Amino acid sequence: MDMQSDFDRLLFFEHARKAAEATYAKNPLDADNLTRWGGALLELAQFQSVSDSKQMLQDAISKLEEALSVDPKKHDALWCIGNAHTSYAFLTPDPDEARVYFDKATQFFQRAVDEQPENELYRKSLELTAKAPELHVEVHKHGGLGQQAMGAAGPSAASSSKTSKKKMSSDLKYDVIGWVILAVGIVAWVGFAKSQIPTAPPPPPR
Repeated sequence: MDMQSDFDRLLFFEHARKAAEATYAKNPLDADNLTRWGGALLELAQFQSVSDSKQMLQDAISKLEEALSVDPKKHDALWCIGNAHTSYAFLTPDPDEARVYFDKATQFFQRAVDEQPENELYRKSLELTAKAPELHVEVHKHGGLGQQAMGAAGPSAASSSKTSKKKMSSDLKYDVIGWVILAVGIVAWVGFAKSQIPTAPPPPPR
């Protein structure tokens, strides 16, 4: 069941990524679309190998920064970038290098909270990021994230004998980054649901 839902999510966010790319071709200055694109890449990064995942997270950050260049106060884009930096930090074994990304994440989460102080998810993310460097040490003490594929859909899913040995570090991994993934998923779903409702007439053709 889990693999099926993972596969469904993979398809959903891949479709979302392509839709965002098509929209971008027509209107590169749509900050909502850029945020959805970044959010989709953030979700898709979970299903990649560590090196591909890091590349996809960099792509997500790039799209989200583009959204912020259009609308610097866009709180959901600020929050998504915070998540991207957090995820990237957890994939970086060196604690000093990882801390640089955790610090960036903290700055973006703080800006998101400043823009929308009543948002509990943003406040929770900011609070958790303060504990992230400590969790990072724990994760990499248990073998790190590099020993497992980011998603469950890879060929490693078949080798069930190895799976039980990795279960402990895998459980820890999901405890650590599960909140990021869950939260991004919620925001992306909400964003896509809203995008189906026309809020304003399209601009006249030039």
